[in-house]
Amino acid sequence: MTPLLVIDVVGLTPAQVGPDTPALAALARDGFMRPMGAVLPAVTCSAQATMLTGTLPRDHGIVGNGWYFRDLGEAWLWRQSNRLVAGEKVWETARRRLPGLTCAKLFWWYNMYSSADWSVTPRPTYPADGRKIPGIYCQPHDLKHEIEGELGPFPLFHFWGPTADIVSSTWIAECARFVLDKKHPSLTLVYLPHLDYDHQRYGPDDPRSRAALRAVDTLVGALVAHARRLGAHVLVVSEYGIRPVGRPVDINRALRRAGLLATQETLGWELLDAGASRAFAVADHQVAHVYVRDPKDLGRARAALEALAGVEELLDEEGKQAVGLDHPRAGELVAVAAPDAWFTYYYWLDDARAPDFAPTVDIHRKPGYDPAELFLADEGLRTKLHIGWRLAQKALGFRSLMDVIPLSGDRVRGSHGRLPDSPAHGPVVIGSARALAPGGAAAMTDVYDLILRHLAS
Repeated sequence: MTPLLVIDVVGLTPAQVGPDTPALAALARDGFMRPMGAVLPAVTCSAQATMLTGTLPRDHGIVGNGWYFRDLGEAWLWRQSNRLVAGEKVWETARRRLPGLTCAKLFWWYNMYSSADWSVTPRPTYPADGRKIPGIYCQPHDLKHEIEGELGPFPLFHFWGPTADIVSSTWIAECARFVLDKKHPSLTLVYLPHLDYDHQRYGPDDPRSRAALRAVDTLVGALVAHARRLGAHVLVVSEYGIRPVGRPVDINRALRRAGLLATQETLGWELLDAGASRAFAVADHQVAHVYVRDPKDLGRARAALEALAGVEELLDEEGKQAVGLDHPRAGELVAVAAPDAWFTYYYWLDDARAPDFAPTVDIHRKPGYDPAELFLADEGLRTKLHIGWRLAQKALGFRSLMDVIPLSGDRVRGSHGRLPDSPAHGPVVIGSARALAPGGAAAMTDVYDLILRHLAS
């Protein structure tokens, strides 16, 4: 059995492997590189579940980064329990075939309560006074103390939000080195999110995004070299490519104007009342699951969205079957955005009625993905003073909101979620073992078998 390191470089595409990525280009030159078919929706949770089970969303059930839990009447994103993912995971299959195999799962999603031998995932603590305390969840629990004793606290505020940058990916890479050296896993899965940030902020072709590409290449190069010194094979995979966008599409506002989406007024705010809505959407980048409570309203919902600029396609039951998205968790309709567009979660019609969590970084409370969390409302002195005041309030023990995020997605310049228009701008797989290269372009489901072949070599 040969140890294997699998690095998920989020947002990497075949077109980006070249002069800006000398380490990745060298790995591809000495081993192999293949374009990889994307899965719909082309988002983190669906892509990772597909790679680790070798099945499509219709089978593993991860229809997006979140969905509407019909039995609870609530839309939830970014859950962490591995028990949400149906099917045998690749390390479980490998254990049956290769007795003694061990697995470390580092920051890949659905990382809590999995059967991996070692798991590390972000897990903030939310005290009753409104603070958000950075932290990690580890299995076994003592691993947390080992890692934090070596590396210090996980830099959560560099992992997502306006200050997200290379610092978090650097910490994760150091965590991977620590686990490789101390635990010697047979299979190590590592997630490096850095490209996601600036590619969404500025678009993939902006000079700042090219700088992010060079930075993550340096990080990957060092981690690959470390693994190779330990005698391990290496696979680099990605989940999707990020393409330029300039049109936020307010899908829920369209459904509300059509009389299908219900809200509830609380303290002057408007809260989405999903259970009472005739139709509403869980927006997830360039894909949105549209949940229609009564089949009689399907025609009204379809008409409202077909008239909405930026909606390219609406998948019904037949359309979902064609792309492997026909699972009970999926919406009755699935909206796919035009190439230059993406879906907001916004459902209020007046910003004065927006809920208190809207101008904050709050990925669990918002009923849809919000890339505006990568920005400050403005970059001026007023916002900086406001942040300082909020931090002082928290330090003194007062409840306060870090309400500094814009209520508009107009500044977002990159997105993903739809299937790529070209393999060059879709996901990619790069490997160190040329003899184990796929014969041609790889499907995302093929990563499962590719991992097993590398481990058995």
